[in-house]
Amino acid sequence: MHDADPQEGPLVGEDGEVGYRGVTACQAVGISYRQLDYWARTTLVVPSVRDASGSGTQRLYSFRDLVVLKVVKRLLDAGVSLQNIRKAIETLRSRGVDDLAGITLISDGTTVYECRSPEEVVDLLQGGQGVFGIAIGGAFKEIQGSLSHLPAEPAATPQPVGTGTPAETEPAAGDELAARRARRRAG
Repeated sequence: MHDADPQEGPLVGEDGEVGYRGVTACQAVGISYRQLDYWARTTLVVPSVRDASGSGTQRLYSFRDLVVLKVVKRLLDAGVSLQNIRKAIETLRSRGVDDLAGITLISDGTTVYECRSPEEVVDLLQGGQGVFGIAIGGAFKEIQGSLSHLPAEPAATPQPVGTGTPAETEPAAGDELAARRARRRAG
């Protein structure tokens, strides 16, 4: 086991980057050291500041590594299997996504999706297959734009039943349901 030193807080890696030891990463993310060690050894989340390179060396995780660890934990908490999480992350990496902390993932508890934009969602467990998504806000704006070029009609103001001439209180000839309602109210 590496990271045996219980000292916490950021340390500086070889290139001057700040890093966090495994113990600190576990506390920040809310996972066990055993999980952290397994995920590092199986390359699910490899520490980017410094990986363990033999007995006595300590892994150093960057802040962004901690974000990815937290996402993995949240997906696990949501019920996604570690196998599916690994597959999703491998799909992202195979497409050249190195900065996993900079993307948005959504899940239904089984599948993991990458949300690229409100209109584009990708199923990462199906090899990056696109999923049809509808952004309501986007549809709202599209309709507003379309309607700005089309004519609108004012809504007819309802007249109380029993006032005016029969022609004014009768609904349009084609609206049989409204005619029945008007007769029911009048009778």
